[in-house]
Amino acid sequence: MIVLEKRPTPSRFWGAATPVAAVFLTMIAGGIMFAALGKDPVEAIRIIFWDPLFNAQFASYSRPQLLIKAGPLILIAIGLSLGFKAGIWNIGAEGQYIIGAICGAAFGLAFWPSESPLLFPGMVIAGLIGGWAWAMIPGVLKTRFRTNEILVSLLLVYVAEAILASAATSWLRSPDAMGFPGSRNLARHPGTDNPELIAGTGMHWGVLAAFIAVIAAYVLMNRHVLGYQIRLAGQAPRAARFAGVDPNRLVLLCLGISGALAGAAGLFEVSGPAGQISIDFNVGYGFTAIIVAFLGRLHPIGILLAGLLMALTYIGGELAQLMLGIPAPAIQAFQGMLLFFLLALDVLSNYHIRLKRTEAA
Repeated sequence: MIVLEKRPTPSRFWGAATPVAAVFLTMIAGGIMFAALGKDPVEAIRIIFWDPLFNAQFASYSRPQLLIKAGPLILIAIGLSLGFKAGIWNIGAEGQYIIGAICGAAFGLAFWPSESPLLFPGMVIAGLIGGWAWAMIPGVLKTRFRTNEILVSLLLVYVAEAILASAATSWLRSPDAMGFPGSRNLARHPGTDNPELIAGTGMHWGVLAAFIAVIAAYVLMNRHVLGYQIRLAGQAPRAARFAGVDPNRLVLLCLGISGALAGAAGLFEVSGPAGQISIDFNVGYGFTAIIVAFLGRLHPIGILLAGLLMALTYIGGELAQLMLGIPAPAIQAFQGMLLFFLLALDVLSNYHIRLKRTEAA
């Protein structure tokens, strides 16, 4: 009989090894899934993880895309990790990402066709405020009425998607679109665009903001009293209250930071790679960032690496769809396997696995 015995302290070895093991198990399970679909599993895994970076035929396009895809994932995951560390579960970053994009785009379009250099900073501030305000809804409801932030933040994603559809088809729709949904193209207009800062690298203001967020989160968690309070609240909530940590303040703070960063990610995306508010603007970055946060062990440097890895699966997945005809849902399932195996293997960090003989009655 297999028995799980609680470890006195979590295993440092398995804490570091489980993300790597989860990646390898995902490759194996994904290969089996691709084989079941009638595709060559070795070729599929090679296309996903190798070709975007090292195949000269695709690298010139794929390498800049790596930073473009990783930027919003890292930015959102950094914000989520602060709350997750404190035991505050914001599952609605996708909605905050959408609302941030809408608020930032609306600010820019309100001054159209201005090319003022102050316009883009104003859009960034509007995106931050939009994401923050949307995250404050579950925050206020939790602190005042003790609602569950997981359910409220998740359900608000569907409200945000409805607002996005309304914006794309009515009040933000471009007057030059001849009835088609979608706003004006912000990325093609000076003043509202989020340009590539270094040609050929994919580095834009959103990617730079993601790197700054990684550094700021590292300093916060390791050199600031707030980081200590966040860790203490997650590990020992009663001890945190005895130490003077206000749980309601911490809820509002963590949800506010994660919402603001998600809103900023939405603004950087709508003013750069996406270019406009459209019905299909959101592509699941807010949900995928949850995988990135856990794959990075809620550590800023780990999240940076996990964001790049997840971006690689996005780019490689698109190549696999194009070259092998693998269905898009299969690629999404492949990405989801990462979180499944990571959570499954986390058991090894906290428990010993023992084999015990069953005694006769």
